[in-house]
Amino acid sequence: MTLQQEIVGTAMQMAVVSLQPGRTVYCEAGKFLFKTANVTMETRLSGPSGGGQPQAGAAGAGGAGGGMGGMLRQAMGTAMQVGQRALAGESLAFQYFTSTGGEGTVGFAGVLPGEMRALELDGTRAWFAEKDAFVAAESTVEFGIAFQGGRTGRSGGEGFVLEKFTGRGTVIIAGAGNFIDLNPADFGGRVDVDTGCVVAFEEGIQYGVQRVGGLNRQGVMNAVFGGEGLSLATLEGNGRVILQSLTIESLANALRKVQGGDKQGPTGGLFSTNAG
Repeated sequence: MTLQQEIVGTAMQMAVVSLQPGRTVYCEAGKFLFKTANVTMETRLSGPSGGGQPQAGAAGAGGAGGGMGGMLRQAMGTAMQVGQRALAGESLAFQYFTSTGGEGTVGFAGVLPGEMRALELDGTRAWFAEKDAFVAAESTVEFGIAFQGGRTGRSGGEGFVLEKFTGRGTVIIAGAGNFIDLNPADFGGRVDVDTGCVVAFEEGIQYGVQRVGGLNRQGVMNAVFGGEGLSLATLEGNGRVILQSLTIESLANALRKVQGGDKQGPTGGLFSTNAG
């Protein structure tokens, strides 16, 4: 059954979730807004169905020794999850909310002015999202970290670390500015995007990074004066892609300019002093 939720607001949206008795939803620490009194809240380091949960039957194998082995595997799985999230710069813990004694209500929000979107996973395709896009999900949805390693990750900026969602159920994501949905197949099979504009995409979409122009006069002009730096994200294939109209870097630059601390200068792009 689909999670009952409503996304409300305009400039900075929030998700209001209605929880049936016994149903659980979890969020990244810092995304919780409010709950009704009949909803319990628990903070854990482990994900809902990842390595932090013992394997079925592990505790019973070998009697007490098997039980200790199961506890050890659980501890090691949790440590690996926490280590991955720490390396990715994500929150170390999740907050879990379960309704008891009737239907309950929980509210969540992102951290930037912008939109939210509820994605429905049917178990056939995973979804990938930019770092910090995750807001909340049902306990039947598994949260993971996908590293884009190699040349793509090193040159892709935000694209080096992606959040990965698998399983069945509803996951809620958030981004900056307004969203646009598109399918690269409708545009000849590929779109080139500012690396900071990618919010999420379905499994089956090939994500990569390419240099903006060649090492020639026009390539240098694009990198130095175009404001995009040296690289663009490429999205290829047939599947759903969600982009955002506002990048975190452009928002930070605008705030610095208002505060009189803009050091980017007239060239932008390559010579920007923004450290992220």
